[in-house]
Amino acid sequence: MANADSVAVIGLGRFGESLALELMKSGTNVLGIDTLEQNVQALNGELTQVVRADASNRETLEQLSIQEFDRVVVAVGSHLQSSILCCSLLVSMGIPQIWAKAQDDRHGLILKQLGIHHIVYPEKDMGKRVAHLVRGSLMDYLEVDPGYAMVKMTAPAQLHGVKLSDAGVRNKFRVTIAATTNAAGEWVNTDGNTVLHTGDRILVLGSIADTEKFGRLP
Repeated sequence: MANADSVAVIGLGRFGESLALELMKSGTNVLGIDTLEQNVQALNGELTQVVRADASNRETLEQLSIQEFDRVVVAVGSHLQSSILCCSLLVSMGIPQIWAKAQDDRHGLILKQLGIHHIVYPEKDMGKRVAHLVRGSLMDYLEVDPGYAMVKMTAPAQLHGVKLSDAGVRNKFRVTIAATTNAAGEWVNTDGNTVLHTGDRILVLGSIADTEKFGRLP
């Protein structure tokens, strides 16, 4: 099943299961692999293929034709040794794109040294995200790069009824309002003629400090 739109997900715990199911929703074929029978059974029929296997064994990976996949996600985070062994094998097999879950910075450093292309910190990233949501009136938050964020919030009252070209948002607040919701609740890109109203949701781009400050406007 290894083709241009297929992904192998190794580790089907909460993170791996959520990721695999979301990939399936988007039309991607998913091979799920886990050592626990209960995890495999839970996703039987939900993924393109799901097998119980030890992905820290090279022979097992070769039998599953993992070497033919362009993209593999290692969602094994709590078992450090298994994660490292599996990632090391995938690197040696020349997988073009490898994503791996890290449980902390030490784990992430080891994965980086192994040559993993993309390292994910679900718990750490979620903690940071929730912290920013708790601090202000933000509805959702995504750190695009260190120090830079995309934030969903309700349009501040002082911008209601004013064209964005006249509001001077970039000069006054050093952020960009990239999109807003229309009357039907659909997201649309903004321009200079966009006028915000009470209850409108907006997507704001800028530094973390500036977007948080903007989100606290009355």
